[in-house]
Amino acid sequence: MKIVKTALSLSVAFLATLALARPASADTLNLQLSSPVQTGIPGTTLTFDATASAANNNSATVFLNGDNFNLDGAVIDDSDFLNFPFSLDPGDSFEGSLFTVTLAPTLAPGAYSGFFEILGGSDSAAQNTIATVNFEIDVPAAAPEPGTWLLLATGIAFFVALLHYRSKAGDARFIAQQ
Repeated sequence: MKIVKTALSLSVAFLATLALARPASADTLNLQLSSPVQTGIPGTTLTFDATASAANNNSATVFLNGDNFNLDGAVIDDSDFLNFPFSLDPGDSFEGSLFTVTLAPTLAPGAYSGFFEILGGSDSAAQNTIATVNFEIDVPAAAPEPGTWLLLATGIAFFVALLHYRSKAGDARFIAQQ
């Protein structure tokens, strides 16, 4: 009987611990780019500004410990992320430049998609992905330079003059034959 009472007491204590234990919560960070789609020409640098905010219902401070990113055909400089705070308390937010993208001088026209993640969590050593934003860079086809237009116009004018000269010479030969 004593074993049954001990087992029952341990079971009740275990169930009470489970009932009172706070469920683990994943505190969140909301991250939003002010301009997630930007247009740039090869050789230029684009800046992506963002707002990071910790949800009001977070149970504790969220630590921003690192980042991860990817974009083919360009170089991402994440040093602006170092200006972000190391942590945000529930309800806090921060706005600023998050990263810059330098487009390669030889980048072909098209749309390029990338992502930027903030790593962190509930302590200063956590490396969980706590926020991700996607972004796009549109690279338009290059417009011809004014010198190209001038060369094209000169070539067309020469071609028209040549045709006009040949037609005049042809008319003169036709009249001479008669």
